[in-house]
Amino acid sequence: MFDTVIRGGIAVTPQGESNSDIAIKGEKIAAVTQPNAIPQGNASREVNAEGKIVIPGGIDPHVHCAWHMPLPDGSAMTSAPPEVVSRAALWGGTTTLLDFAARMEPKPLRQVIAERDEQWVNKCYCDYAYHLMLLGDIPPEVFDELPSLISDGYPTVKIFTTNITPNRAGRLVHFGDLWELFKTLSKAGGLGVIHAEDNDIVMHMYGKLIREGRVSFHNLAEVHNALSEDLSFRRVLRLAESEKTPLYMMHVSAGTGVQAIREARANGQPIYGETLHQYLLYTQEDYKRPNGQIYHTYPSLKSQQDQDALWAGTLDGSINCVATDEVCCSLNIKTIGDRIDDTTGGNAGVEPRLGVMYDEMVTKRGYSLTKFVDQISTNAAKIMGMYPQKGAIAAGSDADICIFDPSIRGEVKAENLHEADYSPWEGHAISGWPVLTMLRGKIMVEDGRFLGDLADGKYLKRSISPEILTSPAL
Repeated sequence: MFDTVIRGGIAVTPQGESNSDIAIKGEKIAAVTQPNAIPQGNASREVNAEGKIVIPGGIDPHVHCAWHMPLPDGSAMTSAPPEVVSRAALWGGTTTLLDFAARMEPKPLRQVIAERDEQWVNKCYCDYAYHLMLLGDIPPEVFDELPSLISDGYPTVKIFTTNITPNRAGRLVHFGDLWELFKTLSKAGGLGVIHAEDNDIVMHMYGKLIREGRVSFHNLAEVHNALSEDLSFRRVLRLAESEKTPLYMMHVSAGTGVQAIREARANGQPIYGETLHQYLLYTQEDYKRPNGQIYHTYPSLKSQQDQDALWAGTLDGSINCVATDEVCCSLNIKTIGDRIDDTTGGNAGVEPRLGVMYDEMVTKRGYSLTKFVDQISTNAAKIMGMYPQKGAIAAGSDADICIFDPSIRGEVKAENLHEADYSPWEGHAISGWPVLTMLRGKIMVEDGRFLGDLADGKYLKRSISPEILTSPAL
């Protein structure tokens, strides 16, 4: 006897797309079968998915919940907590979030994790994990601590090669420390998670534009420019090559970054690329629109040519994941900064990600359902050490399932979403939308009702496969 059988949908499985029935027992998928192979009456609940698409729950590998946000007046606040973001994620078909545990003060990383747990445990509706984040100068004791943490299920480590803005000193990790980190990661089976921009170029451009009085946020693409991405990516990738270190390049925004990843992968380096849905949908021209700050994150939006290169990267393996860089706040906070050095990064984007990307990828560009699912779920699960527990509709996998209805038509409206009072995708066409989300066998969203509990979300200990660590496996 099964708990649930989902019947009649087009299921996207590791074997491809097919009409399949999916049987669920407890928290796991028990079987994926031919239609009607499971007799009626063999489950407590039958779900009719006829005319719909059944995909693994979305995975967003890049979010910032309860995150420190500096404001133009020198004060600070925090972005929306896991409770808000995870609820919106489930409404949008995403069942797993990866956030950050940042070492912002001199303290052991295990203490950093414990303090982050206080913000997440029993306060998140969906499953989640952390990337460790190292900032500024890294003392030897941190390198000594990392191997045990990697083996204990925290295998990804985030660093910055820039301070991002002049008033955020202390983020940049110098290349000597980066070299030591790469040695540690290679030996311990970890993965470097990189925000790569050339700090000298970025800070030079801040100074230049401020001197010239061109301080409006409309000029952000000149500061966080494609040359900066080119120089930093190539330097980081060369350092990784020397130590055989696998890397995940976060929020690739420029064609130069795509090309650097492409060349490294062609040489056999285990390098993976992430872009964001705002880079795929908007360019620097969108800064000129009303409240143009809502389209911004760091690095900046860039040209149409850069956007075209990102789309090409999703086809040739250079770009493996579409994430959000979620920083959920109100419209007032998102637009309170209007200078190149105080504009708020991130966006409220976790809920519409699957719907918007389905429209762009499948409806408008003709991507296969498998390619779409790879970009919004499966590849992240593989790269981040969660596959096949997550990111797959297969026997033995967690029953994290999104039923997607391609007959729904309309447009994105912030008033219909569940995370903020604005959406950068306001008015974007919809050619399908999630109608049921299941987390480990429990239906969390169905028929316009939210059924989750804050105790439902569980932390995911992860271990990255040797294939991902040693070659460009995707």
